Amino acid sequence: MLHKEAIPAWPFAIMKSHPWLWKLRKSCIVPPVGVLSKIFFEYLSRSQVFNREALLELVGNRADGEGLVTVSNHYSCLDEPVLNGMLNWRHLLSPDVMRWSPAAHDICFTRPFHCWFFTSGKCVPIVRGEGVYQRAMNFLVERLRRGDWVHLFPEGRVNTEHEHLRLKWGVGRLVAEPERTPTVLPYWHLGMDAALPNRPPYLPRPGQTITVLVGRPLTLAAEVARLRRRGASSREARRTVTERVQDELERLRSRAEQLHAARLAS
Repeated sequence: MLHKEAIPAWPFAIMKSHPWLWKLRKSCIVPPVGVLSKIFFEYLSRSQVFNREALLELVGNRADGEGLVTVSNHYSCLDEPVLNGMLNWRHLLSPDVMRWSPAAHDICFTRPFHCWFFTSGKCVPIVRGEGVYQRAMNFLVERLRRGDWVHLFPEGRVNTEHEHLRLKWGVGRLVAEPERTPTVLPYWHLGMDAALPNRPPYLPRPGQTITVLVGRPLTLAAEVARLRRRGASSREARRTVTERVQDELERLRSRAEQLHAARLAS
């Protein structure tokens, strides 16, 4: 089993030590990956996104300093980055606009080139078992304080059996801790595990039906403020926010499954 030492050094130190090099690196990775994702999702798949406008509005038109947390289920290793293909071209070609996303350090950061690639693609190494206060989570909280976009798969793993899993509390920390509470936007998708099955030979399959249902934005600032006023512990705040997000995802799941079934039958 790999441990945190598999990451030789914190990969985002370059943002402060060599900002020009960091800008070059992300410009070399984020737009090309976005282009490939757009081609596969929109042109090589039978995809449909319901309420897409809510996502586009929050990604492209937030106020300065307003963070965004998007959350979704995780059914395939291709979910990230292919689902980003539902964005507009101008978003995909802008490294500063695109999301930050945690990624398993023991899968994506085990070799120097992998570390370079995923870091340049704005993926942050999460160490399983180190909890909500590990360095990657601290980094993501800081990005949200600066008004960036963070995408999470709060189930914590690829859910190959489509189970009803309890969400990890990391999403609660990311929403509850920043002084300016970020907006949360949930969405549920189906069909990605047909586009890349979770079994050998793990090859993409164009032409599959993919359905995405984007939910309503969750503005939790008032609820977070109430928790702070009554002196709720950080643990209680994380749990409360996570439960709100879980409830909304479950609501979306039911409707998304209906929409997807109807599309498969048509």
